[in-house]
Amino acid sequence: MSHSIRLTRRRALAGAAALPLAGMALAAGTRPARAGAAMLGPSIAPWHRFTLGEFEVTTLLSGTSPRPDPHGIFGLNVSEERFREVSEAAMLPTDVAQFFFTPTVVNTGAELILFDTGLNPGGITAALAAAGYTPEQVDTVVITHMHGDHIGGMQEGGNLTFANARYVTGAVEHNWWSQANDDGFNTNVAPFNDRFSFLDPGQDVATGITALDAKGHTPGHMAFRIESAGKGLVLIADAANHPVWSLAHPDWEVSFDANKQDAAATRRNLLGMIAGERLPMIGYHMPFPAVGYVESSGSGFRYEAAGYRHMV
Repeated sequence: MSHSIRLTRRRALAGAAALPLAGMALAAGTRPARAGAAMLGPSIAPWHRFTLGEFEVTTLLSGTSPRPDPHGIFGLNVSEERFREVSEAAMLPTDVAQFFFTPTVVNTGAELILFDTGLNPGGITAALAAAGYTPEQVDTVVITHMHGDHIGGMQEGGNLTFANARYVTGAVEHNWWSQANDDGFNTNVAPFNDRFSFLDPGQDVATGITALDAKGHTPGHMAFRIESAGKGLVLIADAANHPVWSLAHPDWEVSFDANKQDAAATRRNLLGMIAGERLPMIGYHMPFPAVGYVESSGSGFRYEAAGYRHMV
């Protein structure tokens, strides 16, 4: 008992001795010590890699940016009230959406294949470098469609970013844009037409990588089925660009879709196939790392980020 009393007295004396120091610090307007490191702001790792059979797949974050007024992009054919109701149920803000731009690299063991080139050369080359690649290592560049955020990284100052690569795109897509008098196409694609080869749905880019018809977003928009050693994945490009406003509500009209009826039909067909076969998917504008699973839910589909499941 006496030992306990002596410890208590020591604590009391120590506490009493500290009080004047604490008072002096507060009186001088100082504060308790805090971390010396500067605040660095939000951050996302720019690459994510996993195996698919004997292939290696890497998604690349070539850029991300907020976009105001998401109802001006998604759900053009539903009321403001309906859009707000769906958004609030999913805990989404209705004044802004965060867009992600995600090219994908597939290493087949025989060649390194890049799907789409992002917004600009700086974004795609920085993401590639972070993932351990150089532009010179890219053997094939596949363009899913020719919107500016997919062809923006192809060239700079007239020089191809991926100088050693062959280029592949859909025949229908290229033919449509070649007549569209589009500045992005005229700058980034037309000068290099002789580097392109063209394919139709059902044809292969390489063994195990097959083009799928996904028209609607653009006239020749393509998705790609990737298969290796019994494992499969579908790269949907821009067939569905948001997990709620597009994927969960496939009939909602999207401002960027050239043919809104065809785009809705593509979402239903493509996502239905992915859900039915329980395949992972990569969506170009899905929240990074852009890999997820789909299941049928009500009149649409439910998206779930893949987590570790696609890596084991």
